[in-house]
Formats: sequence, C-alpha cells, structure tokens
Amino acid sequence: MEYNKEIKNRLRRIEGQIKGVLGMMEQGKDCKSVVAQLSAARNAIDRAMAVIVSSNLEHCIRENVEKGEQTEHLVKEAVELLVKSR
Repeated sequence: MEYNKEIKNRLRRIEGQIKGVLGMMEQGKDCKSVVAQLSAARNAIDRAMAVIVSSNLEHCIRENVEKGEQTEHLVKEAVELLVKSR
C-alpha cells in the first residue's frame, strides 16, 4: 500500500503537536495544559491509525474483488488491528 499525502500530513501535524508539548514543558507550563495537549496528540494518532487501516482495507478489498476472492477475513483483520491499537 502506498501512503497518500493526507496521511503523511496528519502525521506531520502530530509531530508538530508533540514538539509543541516539549516546548510547553521547557517553558514550565502547568501539568493540566501539558496533559491536555498530549491527549489531543493521542486522539490525532488514533484518528491517523483509523485512516491508515481504513485506506488499507479499501485497497485490499478492491484487490480481492478484482481477483474474485473473499473479503470477510480482511474486514475481521482490520477490526482486530483497530482493537489492538487501543
């Protein structure tokens, strides 16, 4: 699977969020603010994982349909991957 620009841009934004948290720590920001930003970064990571899994699932299903193969196992695999990532 080829990762598209949207996914890479999401990860770059997350990277910026993490750098921002490090900056907040260096500035001595309060715990509540740091944790709030870390939580936002974690949510962004969760969303990025979901986009990656769903894009991959779509790609794999298209391939299997073209080959006339079953797709049920792909959906199960994708769900398991998302559950494990939590």
